[in-house]
Amino acid sequence: MSTNKNAFIRYKVLDNCFRNPGRRYFIEDLIDECNKVLLEIDPNSKGISRRQIFDDIGFMESSDGWSVELNRHRDKKKVFYRYQDLSFSINNMPLNELEINQLEEAVDILSQFKGMPHFDWISEMIPKLRQGITATNSESRLMEFESNAFLKGTDHLGIIYSALRYKTPLKISYQPYQKDSPFDLEIHPYFLKQYNGRWFLFGFNPFTGKSDWNLAIDRIVTIEEHSIPFIENTTINWDEYFEDMIGVSKSEGSEVQKVILHFYGKTGRYVETKPIHGSQKSKWLNYNTLEIKLEVTLNYELERLILSYADSVKVFQPEDLKKVIHERLKRGFQQY
Repeated sequence: MSTNKNAFIRYKVLDNCFRNPGRRYFIEDLIDECNKVLLEIDPNSKGISRRQIFDDIGFMESSDGWSVELNRHRDKKKVFYRYQDLSFSINNMPLNELEINQLEEAVDILSQFKGMPHFDWISEMIPKLRQGITATNSESRLMEFESNAFLKGTDHLGIIYSALRYKTPLKISYQPYQKDSPFDLEIHPYFLKQYNGRWFLFGFNPFTGKSDWNLAIDRIVTIEEHSIPFIENTTINWDEYFEDMIGVSKSEGSEVQKVILHFYGKTGRYVETKPIHGSQKSKWLNYNTLEIKLEVTLNYELERLILSYADSVKVFQPEDLKKVIHERLKRGFQQY
């Protein structure tokens, strides 16, 4: 893999380093970070030279790149690099010609994997990538994907992804909905999941001893890397963890239960074509009633999902879920 082909990858790595307030990156550190990523992609990579990194920094600062404003802080005889504005990222800038060309090449390569086992996600991702690329050169949009431009916390995703990739503990100031003030915690990040438009970080919390402690990214106040040894995940397979649940919350000791729901009219036809869980089995009892059976753990997200269908759904099993939904509907009715 040539250094030119690696350029886009290096710029992304440097961008993550320059906007990280939790660590000082000297030129040797920048070389190491780039080489780590390049060796993961290509074990035969010969690495990046000091001169190449200086050239990359020069390009990023130029008008041909992103015109980044980079501070050079002196520490004795050495210099470390950091963005003048730590909220800046080249990820938030319009695509330049180099990025467009390299993304088009990447999309062409990814397209070859469509239809192969374990690459189902590519079929969904390719249209998004192509739309993003073509939108740069055209005012006419052909597709729109669901997103929330006002969601808080997305600026933390860069440091979280880097911590996941390089197995780095994090120090976080977190503001729960039910508390008046934030509290500080340490987490060893293992997995990042999006649900219902929000992002959630899962990891080991030494204070609770739980390896599936989860945090809503939009409730994070501050975040930085923690200079302590990383504790590896040795207990949880995340594919299996989420397989029998809807959403992101799982009570300790919760077991999979059979859930039977009846949907009526147009809602039944909607749920038949857009299953609410991978275990869903559907059967029309008559023209107006669709029965679905699920095998899931009971949690708050399942309750919210059922309630979202209002009078178009009825819970038949299990009895404890039926009672919970009945009580919540009754309390809702009393609000009016």
